[in-house]
Amino acid sequence: MQTRNLLTAAVLCSSIFFSACGAGSKPNEQHPAAASPKTADTAAPAASGDQLKEATEQYRKYVIEQCDAFVKATGEFAAAIKAGDLKKSQDLYAPTRMYYERIEPIAEALGDLDPNIDAREGDVDEKEWRGFHRIEKGLWEGKTTQGQEAYADQLLSDSKLLRAKVETVDIDSGMLLTGAVEPLNEVSSSKVTGEEERYSRTDLYDFAANVEGAGKIFEVLKPELQKKDAALAKTIESRFADLTKALEPYKKGNGYVLYNELTPDQTKKLSQAIDALAEPLSNMGKTLGA
Repeated sequence: MQTRNLLTAAVLCSSIFFSACGAGSKPNEQHPAAASPKTADTAAPAASGDQLKEATEQYRKYVIEQCDAFVKATGEFAAAIKAGDLKKSQDLYAPTRMYYERIEPIAEALGDLDPNIDAREGDVDEKEWRGFHRIEKGLWEGKTTQGQEAYADQLLSDSKLLRAKVETVDIDSGMLLTGAVEPLNEVSSSKVTGEEERYSRTDLYDFAANVEGAGKIFEVLKPELQKKDAALAKTIESRFADLTKALEPYKKGNGYVLYNELTPDQTKKLSQAIDALAEPLSNMGKTLGA
């Protein structure tokens, strides 16, 4: 789903990479520093560009790993649906989605894949609605796997198509930096309301996966950020730890409690922890471009 806030932060972040890496970037938004004439000390940005390109390649490997796991998990999920096993299908639903949620910003850049996989009811025309949430409605509201077999096959096919496209697409620097803030923004602006998993109430799985995806991007950028602003890197790392800690009380076995078991105060505290991380994370772009 498309994010709605922190756009300014995303643009600032992506503009750094537009100037540093070039290929596949979008020139319509630029930081003033990127648009200014080159000065005598251009050697430093060139060195940073090499480091940032390496970070992008590290992230590509991560995305491919998540896609491989996503295809495998989706195959098991689809098999459970086609076997008519309602409980197993429900149990596999949220864990399967986590692989996708970690890399959703990449999927959003690949045509219709995101709406095909992740559209909620009302996001697309009823005749075109398919994917996770179509199946979710059947499994929880309808309490049956019947009628979901074709959607399960489509979802598996779409997961394989995502894997194929990720293999060949140029995951450019803009995708990488925008992806650092998009998952958090999506949680803060919409998922915290519980609108994502309307029927299963498994929203906390999505929250955790979005945080993990953003955390991976920070992880690959951290070495370069530490060179420019060690204090900022430490703050971001600390805020990630705080957010992870905020989610811990809601763990249940290998998963999480249902979202409707949280009180309004608990959801507010989660939202505050997300916002506390988003602010320093949004400054990472300007720092790396300094």
